[in-house]
Amino acid sequence: MNIAVIPARGGSKRIPRKNIKHFYGKPILQWPITAVMASGLFERVIVSTDDEEIAEIALAAGAEVPFYRPAELANDYAATVPVIRHAIQALGLSDSDIVCCIYPTAVFSRAADLRQAMALLQETEADFVMPVTAYSCPLARAMMIDAIGRLKLSLPQNENTRTQDCDTFYHDVGQYYLGTAAAWLRDKAFYEQDVRALVTPRFLAQDIDTPDDWYFAELVFRAINEFSYDSK
Repeated sequence: MNIAVIPARGGSKRIPRKNIKHFYGKPILQWPITAVMASGLFERVIVSTDDEEIAEIALAAGAEVPFYRPAELANDYAATVPVIRHAIQALGLSDSDIVCCIYPTAVFSRAADLRQAMALLQETEADFVMPVTAYSCPLARAMMIDAIGRLKLSLPQNENTRTQDCDTFYHDVGQYYLGTAAAWLRDKAFYEQDVRALVTPRFLAQDIDTPDDWYFAELVFRAINEFSYDSK
């Protein structure tokens, strides 16, 4: 069985009620629910929440809320993996079931990308697949500012290295993590397991943590829709 779990707690601080705030015309939570359903990959779409209003919006969008998340997994310090483990255990999943954790603010997640991630997971028999994108500037040429304001290269040996000759580094897009239930439950650090990358275009990698992030993400989202970019 393939299950999607959307962890959407009610206590966001930097953007109050972030997980149900309207984004481009509807509660932001509805966008990843729509993408997951459009992928055709998942028998069940679960929203893990501690909040009744979030639950109501999730149900109206077609997701399930079969349980409420305990308070200790809904505070400011709750990490993602324990939340997904709780959902796996609450649902009584088997080790071979596939679980996709997709964030409620993952408005740039596309059904086609989810299908590609699932194919990669199955082809490689990896533990996890996750989207990443390349840093816009080579980290080998990164700089620091010292105590009196002077610029220093973090790696001085690369001062004369051409940017096209620098290694490419990637970062987590912060959209979804697709893996087996066994991998989620394993007592092992995430990146110590077999994690494969689905490289995502940089303009689709928009993390939403602050009001500025939100404003910029809506601008990008609007531009994508106006230019009829295939967001599915």
